[in-house]
This record gives sequence, structure tokens and C-alpha cells, in this order.
Amino acid sequence: MRAGERAYRELRADIVSWRLRPGQVLGEVDLSERLGISRTPVREALSRLTADGLTEPHAGRGVVVSAISADDVRALYELRDTLDCRAAELAAQRGEPQTFRALAEELSHAAEALSDDPDHPAYYELVDRMDAEIDRAAGNPYLRQALAGVRLHLARVRRLSTSNPRRLAVAAAEHEAIARAIADQDPALAVATTRVHLKNALGNALRTPELAPLAPASPVAS
Repeated sequence: MRAGERAYRELRADIVSWRLRPGQVLGEVDLSERLGISRTPVREALSRLTADGLTEPHAGRGVVVSAISADDVRALYELRDTLDCRAAELAAQRGEPQTFRALAEELSHAAEALSDDPDHPAYYELVDRMDAEIDRAAGNPYLRQALAGVRLHLARVRRLSTSNPRRLAVAAAEHEAIARAIADQDPALAVATTRVHLKNALGNALRTPELAPLAPASPVAS
């Protein structure tokens, strides 16, 4: 793997997981030392992250991790309402029922399997698989591409829910309802259940303290 690609993936993962927090300065020299690579691939990685919207220019100090405000989250979910609902609708029309019945069955036990790991990797892996199956069933490459960009930012917002196991248990039930609607080949119900999930997820995200105003930016630790 090229150095620039490795730097991009590592920094993207750190931003999504909040190890690099909004407002944190990403200096080329510090990152070059931390990652053990030259400044050129670091610069390439930072340019890609800025194109993704995960970082933004900071006058005189390179780039910083971009902020997530309540308005940003609302805008993200406005777009999700259009994209996710349409994908669920198409999946209900075009998907293989058995695939989504199997996912619904897994999701029916997901709340019991929420681990002590605060990141709940098994649960989110299951949700990611469901997203992939909906994309595959919808069969629209342009919709899939649009959703990929949304999900990159959603991954940051999703981290705001990991400390709330009760919400995760409810979200698992919501995903199960979506999967069952798709399995039943009921497009209207697939849209309705998706919309319920999005409304509840947005409400939960907006209640988190991480959306408060940011403190002044500080350099990234080496």
C-alpha cells in the first residue's frame, strides 16, 4: 500500500473514531513523524480528507479536523431521508427476500449481543452488512455512490451513540423492522420504517454534548 493511501486511511479512521477530535490541528511535520513517512504523502492524505469534508483549511496552521454542529447533523439527516428511504424502497422491490429475512433474524438478537466494548464492533459490522445488502438490492450505482459519501460522515455521528446501549438496542429493533419490510417486499413499509429510524437517530445525535461549541484548536499529539 502506498504511503499516501496508508496515511489517508489511518487519519480517516482516527477522525471517524474521534481519536482526532473536531478542531484539532493536523500539522504536516507532526504527522510525518507520527506516521513515519515523508511530508509529501501526508500532504496528499490531508488533501483527500479535505475533499471528503473531514478536515478544513485553518488560516496559517495547515488544516484542522472539521467541526460537527447540530446544523451539520440536521443537514446530513435531511439528505439521508431522501437517499436511505429511496434505497430501502428499491430494495423492497428488487431484493431477495431470504437475504433480508436472515438479516432480520440476526438483528432480532443484536441487542442481546451488545458487547462491553464501547465501540460495539459486532453490532456495527452487522449494520454495515445490512447497508451493503440494501445497496446491492437497490441496484443503482449512482445512489450507492451518494450513500457512500453520506455514510463517511454518518460514521462520525454514529460514534455519538456508542455510549448509549439503550438507544443501540432500540436502533437494532428499528433495523430489524426495516429488514423485515424489505423481506416482505413492501416498499411503503420499508420507507416508513426507515423514516422512523432516521427520526429517532437524529433526535439521539442532537442530544449529545459533543455537538457543543468547540474549544480553541490544539496541535495534534506526536
